[in-house]
Amino acid sequence: MPLSNLNAQQREASQAPFGHNLIIASAGTGKTSTIVGRISYLLHNGITPNEILLLTFTNKAAQEMLTRLAMKFDSKIVQQIEAGTFHAVAYRYLKAKESVVLKQPKELKVLFKSLYDKRIFLNASSVQPYGANYLYDLFSLYFNATICEDFQVWLEKKNSEQLQYAEIYLDVWEEFKVLKQEYHYVDYNDLLLNYKSAIEKLESPYKEVLVDEYQDTNPLQDSILQALNPPSIFCVGDYDQSIYAFNGADISIIGSFKERYKEGRIFSLTKNYRSTEPILNLANRVIEKNPRIYPKKLEVIKTQNFGTPTLLVYEELFLQYCGIANKIKLSNRPFGDVAVIFRNNSSADGIEAALREIGIPSKRKGSVSFFDAKEVVYMLNLCSLIFNAKDMMSFIHVLSYAKGIGNALAKDIYEALLLLGHHNPIQGLLHPDKSIKEPFKKKAQNTQLGLFDDWVEFSSPARFVAMDLEKNLKENPILTHPKLTKEGVEFLNALYVFFSSFSANDKPYYLISKLSSLPIFQIVAHKLARERSITKEGNISEERRIESLERIQRKVLLLKDLASHYNDLGRFLNAMVLGSSEMSEGEGVNLLSIHASKGLEFAEVYIVDLMEGRFPNKKLMNQGGSLEEERRLFYVAVTRAKEVLYLSYAKKDALKNIPYEGSIFLYEAGLLTKRVLS
Repeated sequence: MPLSNLNAQQREASQAPFGHNLIIASAGTGKTSTIVGRISYLLHNGITPNEILLLTFTNKAAQEMLTRLAMKFDSKIVQQIEAGTFHAVAYRYLKAKESVVLKQPKELKVLFKSLYDKRIFLNASSVQPYGANYLYDLFSLYFNATICEDFQVWLEKKNSEQLQYAEIYLDVWEEFKVLKQEYHYVDYNDLLLNYKSAIEKLESPYKEVLVDEYQDTNPLQDSILQALNPPSIFCVGDYDQSIYAFNGADISIIGSFKERYKEGRIFSLTKNYRSTEPILNLANRVIEKNPRIYPKKLEVIKTQNFGTPTLLVYEELFLQYCGIANKIKLSNRPFGDVAVIFRNNSSADGIEAALREIGIPSKRKGSVSFFDAKEVVYMLNLCSLIFNAKDMMSFIHVLSYAKGIGNALAKDIYEALLLLGHHNPIQGLLHPDKSIKEPFKKKAQNTQLGLFDDWVEFSSPARFVAMDLEKNLKENPILTHPKLTKEGVEFLNALYVFFSSFSANDKPYYLISKLSSLPIFQIVAHKLARERSITKEGNISEERRIESLERIQRKVLLLKDLASHYNDLGRFLNAMVLGSSEMSEGEGVNLLSIHASKGLEFAEVYIVDLMEGRFPNKKLMNQGGSLEEERRLFYVAVTRAKEVLYLSYAKKDALKNIPYEGSIFLYEAGLLTKRVLS
């Protein structure tokens, strides 16, 4: 049985007496094996499978544990164990008992906003009220982060200036709640709240509840454990890996275990099977700067010598990414065994581009791929139009960025340009056949199918005569479409200038360099920057808008650098568009945010951009985070490494022209020493 494969500490924990047990399982100490061993112990000691509840942080983790159990027990027995995340368990229970329809947040936000938009905020001139989407998220955080506290009291602590709108906020939420109940809609918070309400009235059906990743439990989840109130509870976690405070997780839950359960027992797993001694020593030197909740000292089991963690120092940010990409290429490890871990998404852009440049595939998790970023996709679509004017999807995608031009109108314009240019839409825009007076197809009318003619008659291009347009565009029959607005025509003018400036024979580097300064790209860049600068309160932050423009510019520079290695536009697009999907699937170097790396391990790990201000992330710390949380993030990142660990930073950012100092964590790790001021 599984217990025979456990070490002495794991076996002792797995065979703990019934009651309240907390197992401190540090990184790499075999917590999954211990939980599987515990369930095995329960089954061998008369507990039936349907009397066991296993709560995990992900459904994948639950499935892995059940799969291991199925190797030792009949699958019919294992299938009776209730296992999954808090949300999955709650949903199954509620679905079996009552009619509920689970809706995604993005769907319910539309409904919530429809109620919110009917409200009038009389004092909005002095203090802006929260926007509808942010208010929805705020209520979600409130329900997860507090149990008994009144919303107005909680809101006053968060932002006292918003207290004047609290009654309106609550009234909108109450109306929203009633509407959801009418249609049996539930969101993720409702699952937990309704589940808790249901089980409070019943005697717990479970003899033992096992909780994985206990350090990431939030107050609402903890209240469910209290409501279940099983005779025995088996919690496994590590306070040094509590990194989800932004999502409502409360480290004090694991920290106060002994206070809340006076008869509770605490076990520690201290034998680390994952990392080498130098890696663990470095991780411990840093994490020990945090307050110690429970004493622990790890013992290294791995005896192989893979060397000590290495600090890589580069003169400039992008040189760092190129240097790491080349080190990965020379390491001769399978790419799937290598991970680059980052604190900020912008770090991953540089690494992803640098790897692509030398033909190394990568898989990105925890952030949007560089090649999936809207500005990159948009620029590549523009390049695609130069290469193949008949690329309808690229045409529609480009036009859809214009204000007032949706996908339907974009398709109409493309088809009209195709007609005006005799199967060449670029010619249709630049040199249209003006003998074609009505380039737009009349739509078939069928009221039964909801199809009808969208307009009665075409409009005259003369309505745009006062606009500063390219001469040959002013009389283009394309301007007769009645749904075209001034903004739409400005965009078409920018597209005209773009098509006039390039040919398919242009080198990719030249194309992207010049394109980035043209109105056709600048219009979209500023549009995206504005969208990304909207604050939680619904306002536009000028500082955030400028930062967004800088990030867009950085992506353009990376794309230019990639383009410099191609002389043919077709080959460049093939590598960027087709290659991007191929290189993000299957085997490849793992590009991971720290949160996405949780629970994973790799033979070779690179932790990048360890500069003061970026990691620790001072901006997030100022928004409610803490140095202790950033230190736990560093600990999680370091302990993903099994054999080889590189930590890197750059001395300056050439684009922003700002110098960097090494992270405080590099000093705490002993890799940098404090400079003595003369």
